[in-house]
Amino acid sequence: MSMQADKQILDPTRWRTLFVVAIAQLMIVLDSSIMNIAIPRAKIDLGISDANQQWVITAYTLAFGSLLLLGGRIGDYMGRKKIFLIGLIGFAGASALGGIASTQGLLFASRALQGVFAALLAPTALAIISVTFTVPQERAKAFGVIGAISGGGAAIGLIMGGTLTEYASWRWCLGVNVPIAIVAAIFATKFVHESKAEGKNTYDIPGVLTATSGLFALTYGFNQAATKGWSNSVTVSFLLAAIALLVAFVLIESKVANPLMPLRVITERNRGGSYLGSLVVGAGLFSMFLFLGLYLQVVLGYSPLKSGFAFLPFTAGIIVFAGVASQLLPKIGPRPLMVPGLIAAGIGLLMLSRITPETAYVTHVLPSLLIMSSGMALVFIPLTSTSLHAVSTHDTGVASAMLNTSQQVGGSLGVALLNTVAATASTTYATANSELGKMVQPFAMTHGFTVAFKVSAVLLFVGAVVLFFFINIGKESLVETEGALAH
Repeated sequence: MSMQADKQILDPTRWRTLFVVAIAQLMIVLDSSIMNIAIPRAKIDLGISDANQQWVITAYTLAFGSLLLLGGRIGDYMGRKKIFLIGLIGFAGASALGGIASTQGLLFASRALQGVFAALLAPTALAIISVTFTVPQERAKAFGVIGAISGGGAAIGLIMGGTLTEYASWRWCLGVNVPIAIVAAIFATKFVHESKAEGKNTYDIPGVLTATSGLFALTYGFNQAATKGWSNSVTVSFLLAAIALLVAFVLIESKVANPLMPLRVITERNRGGSYLGSLVVGAGLFSMFLFLGLYLQVVLGYSPLKSGFAFLPFTAGIIVFAGVASQLLPKIGPRPLMVPGLIAAGIGLLMLSRITPETAYVTHVLPSLLIMSSGMALVFIPLTSTSLHAVSTHDTGVASAMLNTSQQVGGSLGVALLNTVAATASTTYATANSELGKMVQPFAMTHGFTVAFKVSAVLLFVGAVVLFFFINIGKESLVETEGALAH
């Protein structure tokens, strides 16, 4: 390895850097779920209608998903530490604004602003890890920590959301970010080293416009499909616009001298396979949280806080097996972990399809959560590594952004697709069993969830096939990747 790599290896602040990045990553992941439980109280306080309640979540995911690619490039060009700090301070400000919001419009605007700064933070955080850790074993551990947070953070968000809403105020679900972001920013100024892309750094304005508007249209289209159906004219219009804009984006990227998202980033088979796998995993997993949360609260009658704690074994499983995955990754390579991991998670989802309104959490939900979480941990950690395989330091931020973008788009697609599947299955069941009268409702709803779980399982099995054929690097290539990133 080069002298620079040796210097990086001996850098005493690298684990402190990981600590700072982990705080930021946790904050971003928490914010995708922490407000879910706070919505009922926020609706009462601010007079938000049923039709508008989705914007508490959608405003964040729209801004986040559509600006990630640009956020990754800004970090590459302007300096990852600088943009990381701007992201943290901006996120704190947007959270404070949401915490004191007096109208629904201000709350929605603050959530969108959080999404903007999260789009700067998320890819920059991963890029900082990539350029800071150069030893395969250490880098696997670092990605293990980030993977554990990404996988388990949503469940922690549900618990925190439930606790703060029940014992303080829904406003603290946003306000809690302010001290976290400020502490992270203080540590970041001391421990995170600046890094940026070398060479020609000009912005690809046509690429920025087509990518951002295309991703916005795609995310919004999926969201409309989830609430108004796939045949709705607005849904169809936005999805068609998204296809046109994203095709234009790819054509532009193949022609311009310094593209926003160089096609070399996604055409390398391991990285391309990772993004495709991430999209499928996002689609299968996001919906699991949604439908299982509804089952626990609406069918089994759990309180928001109890429902949050019911997801805790999932978080615990992710954390434990993330440690196992980070130990095994440098020894056996990514594919032997990822493919069995997705198959195990798919089996866990199939087991979850056996629930009824009369089954118990301990016998039917808990075993599924443990199997799913252990499987997903074996996927998350290697996936982060393979998505950045052999990428040049010039493209680290945008490669990180692609991983986040594929997860966001996958999550939006999954919720839209599986909402339709669940609703159709529920209606069909209720019609076929109308003799049950009012008793049919919980059974019909649960039947809808179980069908959605089966489709989610199929998505994860498809992901396993994709990764089996696309990922062809062994443990030796992980060592080569470190060397390439060190230069």
